[in-house]
Amino acid sequence: MNLVSKLALAAAVAMTTTAASADDHAADAGVPGSEQDPYIWLEETRSDEALAWVRKENERTTDALTGDPRFETLQAEALAILDSEDRIPFVGFSKFGLVNFWQDADNPKGLLRRTTLESYRSDDPQWETILDVDALAAAEGREWVYKGSSCLPPDGRKCMIALSDGGKDATELREFDMETGEFVEDGFFLPESQGSASWVDEDTLLVGRDFGDNTITESLYPFTTRIWKRGQAIDAAEEIFRGDPKDVSSGAYLMRDATGTVHARMAFRGLSFHERAYYVWKDGDWLQLDLPKKANPYGIVDGQLLFSTDVDWTVGGRTFPADALVSVDLEEWKADPNGAAKTLVWAPAERQTKRGGAITASSLYVGLLDNVRGKMLKFDYVDGEWQTGTVPLPDNATVGIAASSNETDEVMFTVTDFLTPTTLYYSNGDAPQAVKNGPERFDAAGMSVEQHEAKSADGTMIPYFIVKPKDAPTDGSMPTLLTGYGGFQVSRLPGYLGSTGKLWLENGGAYVLANLRGGGEFGPNWHQTAIRENKQRTWDDFIAVAQDLVDRGHTSPDHLGITGGSQGGLLVGTAFTQRPDLFDAAVVWVPLFDMLRYHEIGRGASWVGEYGDPRIAEQRAWIEPYSPYQKLLKGKDFPTPFFITSTADDRTHPSHGRKAAAKLAANEQPYFYYEDMVGGHGGGTENKQRAKLTALQYIYLMHQLKDDNTNE
Repeated sequence: MNLVSKLALAAAVAMTTTAASADDHAADAGVPGSEQDPYIWLEETRSDEALAWVRKENERTTDALTGDPRFETLQAEALAILDSEDRIPFVGFSKFGLVNFWQDADNPKGLLRRTTLESYRSDDPQWETILDVDALAAAEGREWVYKGSSCLPPDGRKCMIALSDGGKDATELREFDMETGEFVEDGFFLPESQGSASWVDEDTLLVGRDFGDNTITESLYPFTTRIWKRGQAIDAAEEIFRGDPKDVSSGAYLMRDATGTVHARMAFRGLSFHERAYYVWKDGDWLQLDLPKKANPYGIVDGQLLFSTDVDWTVGGRTFPADALVSVDLEEWKADPNGAAKTLVWAPAERQTKRGGAITASSLYVGLLDNVRGKMLKFDYVDGEWQTGTVPLPDNATVGIAASSNETDEVMFTVTDFLTPTTLYYSNGDAPQAVKNGPERFDAAGMSVEQHEAKSADGTMIPYFIVKPKDAPTDGSMPTLLTGYGGFQVSRLPGYLGSTGKLWLENGGAYVLANLRGGGEFGPNWHQTAIRENKQRTWDDFIAVAQDLVDRGHTSPDHLGITGGSQGGLLVGTAFTQRPDLFDAAVVWVPLFDMLRYHEIGRGASWVGEYGDPRIAEQRAWIEPYSPYQKLLKGKDFPTPFFITSTADDRTHPSHGRKAAAKLAANEQPYFYYEDMVGGHGGGTENKQRAKLTALQYIYLMHQLKDDNTNE
């Protein structure tokens, strides 16, 4: 396909009639603010007008992209990977066996099932179904999506199962008996809401939900907790903790050790997305813990209570560095929560950070990133001292914790990299043994992985990985897909590429992962140096990596595309609006995009701690220069973006992508837009949906980045 054909294809979905109808509707509706933003009506998630607009956009995009003769092949390849019977069935430990949630062609909504350890370690595990979500959805006429469960320790028989209608974050909670495999008749039940329920005992729950009467925050999360007795109306349940409506969220919970023994009643107030105040119930009142706002209780091991801190913590005449683990004697702490002596358990070296942790009956396991390479540490408290060891797992890989048991020393680890399928290891306190190996999904022969650094605008060196053929040309002709995240202290790490390898690498593309400031790859300071007034640093880092790829000859702007979701969608939006000359494709998944109104849309108000508050003039001045929605100006030559959203996304909300597409249409600029009518923030709820979305993305990328080069 030549350049003229490619632009014609994009223009087919950028019809000005869509924009005209949008303008007319906004004027007729009298929506507040519509004189400034004529597309504000698209923030009404399921209005007839908005959904009619969505259906027209979906039809245009699918007509343009699914007609490509490669689409069916790519979709079939993606679905085969997702539905494959030979993929690793990851499990959780329970008294009732190893529990797995499984989706495939016969069970698109999924089965909750269990097996024994002996059977699991065999080549052909035998599974017993606990809950058939497809059957439940069919019987009740709902689009149920399984969202996990909260079970009463230590035996885990009684559980509250979370079900989402269509993939939303908000869930309905129902009591379930793991022994009988049935929902409990006349058991605990909570209607759809954000929030949670945790067990006190078999007949009592701690519940944080939307109880009405202004019990949710500006961010739409609960800020009160009630103690609910079996047989009692929820309206009659006693409120035991109340935060503040201005909190992100607030709630109460029980602090338990590995045996399930309760040691304290705790509570927290989410002062911002990254800051919390913690409380313990003592002497008939809530006592605030003397902790930094960016520190939190971590768990109990061998009679020691651990804390994690994201900032330097000076207490008792000693300073514990950011990212450290700190312990106190549990009994001393219970007697004097703010006066118990503190001990350093672990502190990071340069370019190290901890990543995830798990507590077994007698040990603490913590993942370690060392220059974005993984290790696993094991901590034990022996004879009054902490002992640290390294778990013997393969080097130069991404290492994670897949499952752990509170009742035993059993734990499972994952090991992977870009080109090596995941291996699952099992340990019962001894040296880990491989128990499952993921299958190869693409031909990695002749592929290489390189790590480079790019100099950002302020001189900071930003690492990135590139996966490409060993003999890749350096003349700028390589179709290259760059991704990153750079927010909320989330680390983006090497992991088996799977469908990306099959659908992109095997078709001649290269893949790049950037480790941007704002993420967590090098610890909390790597995150905190690129938030709020310094958020532009994240966008600068991404642009620097893109420019470095071009400067090294790995690719060129005509062959460079970018992709990202959520905060990563905002990242992509800032990149292609700030440097439209540097890219020829931009896949914008479930994005934040209108950053001057993000606090009003979905759960945006919860992220003020990351970006700032546009209602405050000083902070608006941080945000306005980069907000992508306002940068979509008529007459500017942007790369043709592809927005992918979800109607059921109650987190970032589809209107960010909707409004961007509508604005581009009004500006007579080419774009693609597709909205999954079922599925939440994470995308499709069934493998068939996920495969379609994946294939649409790669067909688009081939049109934008590859077809000019191959002149198909």
